[in-house]
Parts: sequence; C-alpha cells; structure tokens
Amino acid sequence: MTTQWQVKRLAGALGAEITGVNLSAPSSADIEQIKSLLLAHKVIFFPGQNISLEEHVALGEFFGQIEDHPNLKNPYTNHPGVFELAATHGGIADEWHTDITFEAQPSMMSVLHMVKCPEVGGDTMWCSLEQAFNELSPPIQSLCESLTALHDALPHNRPDKMAIHPVVRVHPETGNKSLYVNEHFTRRIVEVNATESEALLTYLTNWVKNPRFTVRYQWSEGTIAMWDNRCTQHFVLNDFVGERIIQRVTVMGDKVEAASPPGWAPYVRPGPLSAMSRHDRQLSLYLKSRQEAQES
Repeated sequence: MTTQWQVKRLAGALGAEITGVNLSAPSSADIEQIKSLLLAHKVIFFPGQNISLEEHVALGEFFGQIEDHPNLKNPYTNHPGVFELAATHGGIADEWHTDITFEAQPSMMSVLHMVKCPEVGGDTMWCSLEQAFNELSPPIQSLCESLTALHDALPHNRPDKMAIHPVVRVHPETGNKSLYVNEHFTRRIVEVNATESEALLTYLTNWVKNPRFTVRYQWSEGTIAMWDNRCTQHFVLNDFVGERIIQRVTVMGDKVEAASPPGWAPYVRPGPLSAMSRHDRQLSLYLKSRQEAQES
C-alpha cells in the first residue's frame, strides 16, 4: 500500500475510512489499491476530498461504465453521469436497498460525494449481505439458494420496470455468496405463492438489518464514499433538519450470477381467475412479457 495511506476499520462486518490519498487525480496504482480495499471492506470512505463534478465522473469511469439514473431527475445539477439527491426535494433514501436492482444488469458499485450535510443526523448505514447469508441456518441457506425474486421500480413510480434475480448471488471477484433481496425494490419470491413469499421476504429483509452486519457513518462535507452493490445494502437515517445533498456516480453492468439454479418453476396460482389472482398479476405479466421477448 502507498505509504501515506492510513486505513481505519469502522466495524466488524464492513467499512473502512481512508486518509492520505488525493482522489482528484488518482494514479493507476491508486485505483488498483482502491479496488483491493473495496473488496476487503465493501464500503470505504475518503474524507476531505471536495472534488469537482468532472473529477467525480472521471473517478467513477476508472471502475466501469457509468450511467445516469434510469428513472429520477436531478434537482439542481445538470451533468451527464451524475445522479443527485437533495433532502428538500424528497431525496432521502430511508429504506434499506441495493442500488437499481430492478435492472437486468444492475449497479456494480457507487461513488458518492457528500456535497452538503447537516451538523447532526443524516448518517448512512450499510450492511454486509455476505455476513447476513453466512449467519443463516443451513436449511434456510439451502432454500434461499434455490429461489429467485422479482424486483421492480415501484418506488420510482415505474412498476413496469422489472427484473428477476437470484435470492442468493455469487460475487464475481471473491466467489462469496450474498443475499440479494431488499425491502425497497424486491416484490416477490418467484417460486412460491404470494403469502409464502410475503413471509419469507419479510424475514430476510428484516434479517439483513441485524446490527452485527452493519456499519454507520457520520458524514462531513467533501467525503467520498464507495460501496460494492454486489454485497451490500444501505439506508439513510431521516433524523435531521435542513438540507442534505449527495451526488452519486453509478457504475453499471453487473452480471448477477446465481449460487444455484432455481429449484422450481415460477409459481402462478392455478385454476380459474379469482380475487386471489391479483397477487400473481405482476409476476404473470412479467413472465408473459419475457416469453414474448424471447420468441420475437
């Protein structure tokens, strides 16, 4: 490691704060070191950076293809590749989630610049989805590995944007397994009925919030954070007054690999339509559209 870098672990499960590096013009060696640190700690923080928009975008491009947010528009800043959230415009992400899982190829990682933050409150929490999976009992691990889940963009008023991903995925670089469902975007376990899905999803999305799996970070303006969306979720504490502005560069193109193939076919309630059929409507529509796309 470059001699002037100092790395301080922040929690047992994940998270590290790194000082002694300038992210405005990183070298190729710096980028390789950052990649290594991100794999080791899953979310890393660089306080006191204050980089420009152009430097922020250039930093993200070292890690892959960046894209604007597919559904949401920036309140203030018009810049390609930068997604902005402002608290005074409703931009408080206070549900646990992994970024953009409603896409077939979702976000690999995110690079956030804390532009403005309150003096007190507005912290962000992350959880390790690897540890969450590892601490499930073997029978539940086995069940989850045989299931897939439907994700959609309903929180962005786009329930028509959907994707199916495995409930347990494998990290392409470490080979570690992670739970891959979240309370914000995941709607349904595909292979079970609606009430069974609700019970299992409620359990899993609450399980990942266990404090043992988390780190909580108190922001200062100018901090850069990077996190691996392939093995984490995050959550903003809505406990502050005033403005809070973040700008995020999102690295897309993740190819989600299942730990195991699905153990069963998708479940859609058999028999004639009834009032209960509404619970299967979204899944049925998605499966029908996917089949039509494959046949066209």
